[in-house]
Amino acid sequence: MNPASAREILRKVRHVEIRTRRLVTDALAGQYHSVFKGRGMNFEEVREYVPGDEVRSIDWNVTARSGRPFVKKFTEERELTILLLVDVSGSNDFGSTTQSKRELAAELGSVLAFSAIRNNDKVGVILFTDRIELYIPPRKGRSHVLRAIRDILFHEPKGRGTALGAALDFTVRIASRRAVMFLISDFQDTGYETPLRIAARRHDLVAVHVRDRREQALPSLGLLTVEDPETGEQCLLETNRRETRLKFSELAEAHQSTLRSTLRHAGVDALDLETGASYIAPLTRFFARRARRR
Repeated sequence: MNPASAREILRKVRHVEIRTRRLVTDALAGQYHSVFKGRGMNFEEVREYVPGDEVRSIDWNVTARSGRPFVKKFTEERELTILLLVDVSGSNDFGSTTQSKRELAAELGSVLAFSAIRNNDKVGVILFTDRIELYIPPRKGRSHVLRAIRDILFHEPKGRGTALGAALDFTVRIASRRAVMFLISDFQDTGYETPLRIAARRHDLVAVHVRDRREQALPSLGLLTVEDPETGEQCLLETNRRETRLKFSELAEAHQSTLRSTLRHAGVDALDLETGASYIAPLTRFFARRARRR
């Protein structure tokens, strides 16, 4: 890497850090904590029942053996593990505005990571395409988060396609304890329903759909060559024809509808973000919705 490239990487990472740390401090202070902290309980001890204890906490096995009522005592689990599963396949390099889907994923990942370390949680990152590209084990600290941002933005993947099922299978294997998992992708894949359900049962799984407006509607620009960035396949579209633009939009909406249905049936929370648009309001609403459910 030449010095100019190194300086550009540092500048970009620093820019993301400044934007997202300010957001964590000013706009999202307390929301992450209220939604994700203390979701687990650790067993501490069995002690004799005293008036006022919850009847539901009675340990009936110990009570039967001793002849006196005993209760189980639990303490709130204070430390969480946040896992960011980030899709870096070819389609995520696309962006019709000043931001690509991959850059949006990096900013969101930075917000979540800084929120986590602010609350003394650990953050791990898994970058994937049609294979596992990089695994950064969970750790704490600013330097760890900056490394994660750098890799999300600048890691050069070996694969171009997308294998969501393989990424979920890998994460379930390496995560021995329950974690909060953010699956950040444009979801240009099929056949991942079973791994999705398994991951959702074992972990707190959130699906973040990153998309670009030009993936939803074609502009009228005459003859246009479009290429699938994951396969290299090209086709020529006559975008001036209303029928062409309508069919394109219908296919995009069908993909959105299928994705929503898949996530709903798997019991997975969903967050939908668009390149070039502010993610603050959608993220705030997402946190508020989860807080109400708790």
